[in-house]
Amino acid sequence: MITSPVFNGKRYAILGLARSGLAAAEALLASGAQITAWDRQDVAREKLEGRAEIADPLEIDLTGFDGVVVSPGVPINSHPIAAHAAKFGVPIIGDIELFALARANLPPHRVVGITGTNGKSTTTALVAHLLAEAGIPTRVGGNIGVPVLGEEPLGEGGVYVLELSSYQIDLTRSLACEAAALLNITPDHLDRYADFDSYARSKARLFALQGEGQFAVFGCGDAPTNAVKAAEAARRADGRVVCVDKPPLARLQDRAPALQGPHNLENIAAAIAIVEELGVTAAQWQKALETFRGLPHRMEVIREHDGVLFINDSKATNQASAAPALAAFPPAPHARIHWIVGGLPKEDGLGECADHLGNVAAAYTIGEAGPRFAELLDGVVPVRNCELLCDAVKRAVAAAKSGDIILLSPACASFDQFRDYEVRGEHFRKIVGMLTKEKGAAQT
Repeated sequence: MITSPVFNGKRYAILGLARSGLAAAEALLASGAQITAWDRQDVAREKLEGRAEIADPLEIDLTGFDGVVVSPGVPINSHPIAAHAAKFGVPIIGDIELFALARANLPPHRVVGITGTNGKSTTTALVAHLLAEAGIPTRVGGNIGVPVLGEEPLGEGGVYVLELSSYQIDLTRSLACEAAALLNITPDHLDRYADFDSYARSKARLFALQGEGQFAVFGCGDAPTNAVKAAEAARRADGRVVCVDKPPLARLQDRAPALQGPHNLENIAAAIAIVEELGVTAAQWQKALETFRGLPHRMEVIREHDGVLFINDSKATNQASAAPALAAFPPAPHARIHWIVGGLPKEDGLGECADHLGNVAAAYTIGEAGPRFAELLDGVVPVRNCELLCDAVKRAVAAAKSGDIILLSPACASFDQFRDYEVRGEHFRKIVGMLTKEKGAAQT
């Protein structure tokens, strides 16, 4: 794990002991800090009993504490911990800020920070892959699901590649990334912000934390992202702010099976700009693109059976992230996508998905949002009301023909029926495996 003498003798309260919170607790304890930790779950608290004070930070005097470390899942816009900490003048921070504070005592290294409403996980994984294939020691962390403090520190010359959500940026005060990327800003997570502008400002903070000589990459597909780019270009030296250039890269997608679709051109372009800034040559990244296998639950090819391609895009939890999946498979010559859509809605309407319905052979609606999607799609594409994922996959398998795609890209959160998008994607995998096995057996 990553430790630092900067924490020795200091006091921190930790609220939330899931992956990032527990990693922060372990790193602080190993660094000589005193911690008070709390989680609603007994089993989570038990992991620290005897090594930390177990108490709810909301119920104690925080005088003398150096920070309250909260999980990104804690809604600081509405949770009472914000006001309680402010009463004692104690900052609310996250594990990424602890990493930033520890950097001075780590071997010389560089940090890449990647944010955006959509595409940041794929771009983070791609940057790490391109660096590793070029022989540059790399660690991945942050919103991609790996607590960076729980990772072994890199030796001299290494690069930490961090996927950063707006929540994590909100809890960070001093992370100055040597290279950072903002892919896009579209409406999402608005329950955590006063309005869309507040959400956009949260993303922009990652770049305000950089020095004027540090490198920043921006997607250029939406006005909010362009506004951040313009503000940063005004304060930095020439060449330190770039806008991704997608068209020349289109030819590369034929050699990158895990990076299909127009949205992935932006991800590829941003990743290339970053790794070239860090010293990777064109010859190195071109070869490495061919071996990138993508991420689970993000345009993940499950299998092909009887000419039908099954794709798990469970991580598409809003309309803006589902739309590129629909755009990735244009008709040839007929509409080919059997679209499984629905779950817990984040917003109303079809959003950008409406632009690609000509690619959809049929829609299979599930979950709480299923009836609303059925209403929106009725008369535009054939609709099957399914409610449950297993029924949707079964009906899609029965209808699909060779050359078609069965696509789980829900455009919704999963919490109405599943713990998270990962469980939803795993369930889809299992159903596909079972149904294709049964179909194969019936044909023999």
